[in-house]
Order: sequence, then structure tokens, then C-alpha cells
Amino acid sequence: MSDHAKLLGEAVRLAKNNHQQGGRPFGAVLTMDGEIIATGVNNIVHSHDPTTHAEMETLRAASQRLGRPNLKGSVVYASGHPCPMCLAALVLTGVDAVYYAFDNQDAAPYGFSSEAIYQALRLPLSPPPLPLTRLAVDITAAQLYGPQTTDAK
Repeated sequence: MSDHAKLLGEAVRLAKNNHQQGGRPFGAVLTMDGEIIATGVNNIVHSHDPTTHAEMETLRAASQRLGRPNLKGSVVYASGHPCPMCLAALVLTGVDAVYYAFDNQDAAPYGFSSEAIYQALRLPLSPPPLPLTRLAVDITAAQLYGPQTTDAK
């Protein structure tokens, strides 16, 4: 198993644990030179703050740990494709690349796709402003996201 697969697996594990504890099923890991600098999970349910997506929480924690907002040289592993807010923050902080497990099509049946937001903002999903790479993981979208719904959560 590659380092990318292991680190993405950790992001998915965080997401699954967060979902089991009543949160949204999203997790993220930020690394520099292969070392985990910060992790985060989607905290919206518990914080009532719509900006506490897993990637945002991870960027905040990494910036605090490093004492700077510039995260150039870092790589983020996310359980899901970043939404427009998170993608903008990833670009603004200088993250070099993002690896993710599930895309918007995977998340849509469970109410977790951000594709409509990309469309409303007229933001194309390609080409991305930084390398976004999807990797396979050991679980399915159904195992992570739970029962299908037509309502966004």
C-alpha cells in the first residue's frame, strides 16, 4: 500500500468515526514531507458553524501548529472532493496537492454533493486550480455516507 493510500485511509477513518459519533462523514489529513501535521473532521453538527468542514479544520490546525498561514509544501488527504469554500482555502494557503476518496457523484445519493454550489457559483470543476487526485479506498460510499437520501444534510 502506498503512502498516499495510507494517508487517505486515515482521512476516511476519521470521517467514518465522526459519522459514527453523530457528525458529518468527512475527514482530512495535512502532511508535509510525509509527516502528519494536522487532522480534522467536519464539525458543523456540533459547532453549528457552517465553515467547520474537515479541510477547513485541518488547515486551521496546521496553521496554528506551524505558526503561519502559508502551507506551501503540504499535501491534503480528504475523504470527499473539496467544496468550493475548502478548495479556495486550499489554494489560498498554498497546499500543493489534494488526494480524495469520493467525488460529488458518489456523495450525491446521500445528500453530500457540493456540485450544485460549484454550478451556482459558475465555478468549473475542471481544470482544478491545484492537483486533485482521486484514489480508491477500502470502503464504499454507502459504507461511509450511510442511507441514501434526497435531502441535503
